[in-house]
Amino acid sequence: MVIDMKKCFKYLWTLALMIVLMGSLGETAAEAKEENDTILNGVYIGEVELSGMTADEAQQAVSQYVDNLKTKNVTLGAPGDCYVAVTAGELGLKWENTDVLSEAMSVGKKGNFIKRYMAIQDLKKGSKVYDLELSLDENMVRSVLEEQCTQYDILAKNATMTRVDGAFEIEEGQAGETVNIEESLLKVSEYITDEWDHQDAAIDLVVDVTEPKGSAEELSKLTDVLGTFTTSYSTSSAARCKNIENGCNLINSTILYPGDEFSTYETIKPFTEANGYFPAGSYLNGKVVESLGGGICQVSTTLYNTVLLSELEVTERHNHSMIVTYVKPSMDAAIAESAGKDFKFVNNYSNPIYIEGHTENKQITFTIYGVEERSSDREVLYESETLSVTRPDHEVITAAPGQGIGYIHVESAHIGYTAQLWKVVVENGAEVSRDVINKSAYKVSPRTATVGINTDNPAHAARIQAAIDSGSIDACKAEAAAIQAEVAAAAQQQADLEAYYQALQQQQLEAQQQAQQQQQAQQP
Repeated sequence: MVIDMKKCFKYLWTLALMIVLMGSLGETAAEAKEENDTILNGVYIGEVELSGMTADEAQQAVSQYVDNLKTKNVTLGAPGDCYVAVTAGELGLKWENTDVLSEAMSVGKKGNFIKRYMAIQDLKKGSKVYDLELSLDENMVRSVLEEQCTQYDILAKNATMTRVDGAFEIEEGQAGETVNIEESLLKVSEYITDEWDHQDAAIDLVVDVTEPKGSAEELSKLTDVLGTFTTSYSTSSAARCKNIENGCNLINSTILYPGDEFSTYETIKPFTEANGYFPAGSYLNGKVVESLGGGICQVSTTLYNTVLLSELEVTERHNHSMIVTYVKPSMDAAIAESAGKDFKFVNNYSNPIYIEGHTENKQITFTIYGVEERSSDREVLYESETLSVTRPDHEVITAAPGQGIGYIHVESAHIGYTAQLWKVVVENGAEVSRDVINKSAYKVSPRTATVGINTDNPAHAARIQAAIDSGSIDACKAEAAAIQAEVAAAAQQQADLEAYYQALQQQQLEAQQQAQQQQQAQQP
């Protein structure tokens, strides 16, 4: 029998190796059985060693480590070289990959004997380290950025100019710096999740720089008068005068750069006492009522005509519900907060414009300055054309039971109009164009009166009611005056009669006293 010594040697070597391996596996299996509920030595999550820990202990250890990280300071670089100091916990730091704990628990406990053996041997050679993945709460980071960091935002300050004593004073602008919330949120999150060394940290936020509009050189060129217009409020009440002057001051010194849109309402609001307004007459539902800011429409109307003469682009304009007296029909521009009425226009010039407003001798004037881009032989005129007139054909009388006879409150009638405004352009003395730029309709409003009817006299009540039923305010006035005169005459007659009887009683009393005195004098 011939024995292959080479094959025999290979067989014996394999058998010996298996015996050694089985012994080692038996020992490893025994160890694994004893430590089945604990993590093997040399297993880490991040910097946290989990050797010999149960799942709950490992969970607590990593959580405690993350809790300690929450106390680390994170300094955020805000605009203007300012800083906001917060903790990682205030940014919503949390342990993201909590499922890695099950992987750490399973090291050396999965697969066949050989795989387990190899895993255990690897741990003896070096540690098994799982990544600790962290994340931030996006809403908490956003809250910190919006509430704490944006307070250091520096708004761009455009170059400005003011007109003082007939001369312009100009001030250069300043660049703005503002926190870019979305990009800063992303930068902070990426730093914490990818770059952080778990120590105190500093992160410069993403800051947007906004260059100011205009320059002193550019504004110094605004010397041409593009348009000017004046209206009078000489018959206005003191409160209405103050409202006009206040609105004018709020608009004065406005600079509009090319493409800027101006909103009259946004500039002069809110209509409150704190913002300088007083109760005065204004139109509401076809009637004149007292409201804060009454009269402000004369401000917007004066500005509207100045804008038209300057040939700026009007983007929103509304006429009043009823006709006004300080400009011709279709030349007005109403402001009504409740009705959403505003007057807006755009600077369609290639240079900035400056709006000057002032009041003097109960006149309001707006002047718009800029760089004249129109031909010197060009003239712009505006003509109001009345298309129809509707006069009120009746009067409205309302009885007021809470008021006595003689009380009459009258509101004037308003004639209804339809009108349109023509823009006429003249060049070299000849008309070159004529266009309608707006059409306006103004409601007719009858003369109204509120008449008191409260009286204890049935006859008087019947008479005043008859006057009301006649539909004539003048008849109500005449009847009320007559009743008042009769009441006054009756009262005077009663007073005279009472005075007569008092005098008679006084004479009788004096006569009695005189008789008594005579009797006393005759007694011995």
